[in-house]
Amino acid sequence: MPRIAFQGEVGAYGHQACLEARPDFDPLPCPTFEDAIEAVRSGEADLGMIAVENSTYGRVADVHQLLPESGLHIVDEHFLRVRISVLGVKGARLGDLRRVRGMAILLGQARGFVRAHGLQTLAWSDNAAGAREVAHLNDPAEGSLAPEIAAQVYGLDVLARGVEDHEGNTTRFLVMSREEDRTRRSESMMTSLVFRVRNIPAALYKALGGFATNGVNVTKLESYLVGSFQAAQFYAEVEGHPEDPALARALEELHYFSDRLDVLGVFPAARPRHET
Repeated sequence: MPRIAFQGEVGAYGHQACLEARPDFDPLPCPTFEDAIEAVRSGEADLGMIAVENSTYGRVADVHQLLPESGLHIVDEHFLRVRISVLGVKGARLGDLRRVRGMAILLGQARGFVRAHGLQTLAWSDNAAGAREVAHLNDPAEGSLAPEIAAQVYGLDVLARGVEDHEGNTTRFLVMSREEDRTRRSESMMTSLVFRVRNIPAALYKALGGFATNGVNVTKLESYLVGSFQAAQFYAEVEGHPEDPALARALEELHYFSDRLDVLGVFPAARPRHET
């Protein structure tokens, strides 16, 4: 069976995303995003499921620095509806809880619940690992925020469901592969790229002008520093396939005003992009 690597332990949201998006793959848990990427790069896994952003919390820290240097290609995206459950030991009640643990990004998605119940929070390396720790402590005062699948894995009770601050709370994952695939075509394609503009006046304005004049929709544009305050790099996602005439012209103009331009992936747009 082919394998798909994810960050976290068995029972993590990444594990759930793998089961939803690639049910015919064997999920491979990895301690960090770097480890998940390396598992794909080394051939230990065929694909990687990498979380990049959450609709409530924002982008996942460090991931955009990892992707351009990974040597991997984006071949798909998956949107996971993140339903946060409160897990405790067998027989515990919600009123028994004093502390909950989870990744910082998940704690930030349930601030209202935590505040309303006066709970202390412990930032954990992984949500499923937090659930495992609760099972190990076997203390009714200790709980975790995690997907419900973690309760099944570690023998815990679900004390509350749907405690996320915003209905529709969703995390977007990118599916990474060693092989690039530009052969697929669908009604709605996405192209992901990174670029660094030349050090000339109005370079960013001029670089992006090609998308406007050619009618190409830029759905994401984020900047981040790479080793220097003067070397801002940009991560962008645009609608279309690089072989589409309009996008090809826009990329040609972007290349002229950039000293680095790398296409990270070409992939079909997932259905949730077009749903309210």
